[in-house]
Amino acid sequence: MGIIAELKRASPSRGAINLSLSAFEQARAYERGGAVGISVLTEPSRFGGSNDDLVTVCAAVDIPILKKDFHVEPVQLLEARAVGSSAALVIARAVPPRRLAELLQVGGEIGLEILVEVRDAVELELALSLGADLIGVNNRDLETLAVDLSTTDRVIPLVPRSCVAVAESGIATRADVERAAANGADAVLVGAALSVSSEPEAAVRSLTGVARAADARQN
Repeated sequence: MGIIAELKRASPSRGAINLSLSAFEQARAYERGGAVGISVLTEPSRFGGSNDDLVTVCAAVDIPILKKDFHVEPVQLLEARAVGSSAALVIARAVPPRRLAELLQVGGEIGLEILVEVRDAVELELALSLGADLIGVNNRDLETLAVDLSTTDRVIPLVPRSCVAVAESGIATRADVERAAANGADAVLVGAALSVSSEPEAAVRSLTGVARAADARQN
């Protein structure tokens, strides 16, 4: 199981999380702790992020960087690549299918991985039909902000083995990571639990080393 550690200063559901965190030091700590990638929230008004944070993180570590924002236009993907991102988040329900297809195409053309975020089987089927091979399953309902870990219980097993499946939101403990692993997730994205920690390196390390259930995904 890979740990994608997130830099999150604030969020709509929790308010301020760690407004004073040093992007450079946090990223270095995550890497030392064994994270396979770092997610950087760049949305400023609700999450307190910025492209400056992402540029700082890119200079601090050698592992892949995910730009997490509300990406709905191709030009935003060009910006993500220009500031050093390895991947960018696109929320399936935030764009019409034709635009999702366009964003996936642009990502392929510029060498930017697209993490397509879904919440149910219908959105997953759409993403797969458009060629997505990096799938994030979000446990958080973006309309109500409520978290339901059973979302990944239902959806992760439906992700083809040829794709990378990432469980997102509400993951804070090793037991949460083990639960995602049992459902066949390849990685988990962990945000607030790591951003708020006074010992982020140790916090990441405490989540690493969990074996994924290789037979959990049937297709």
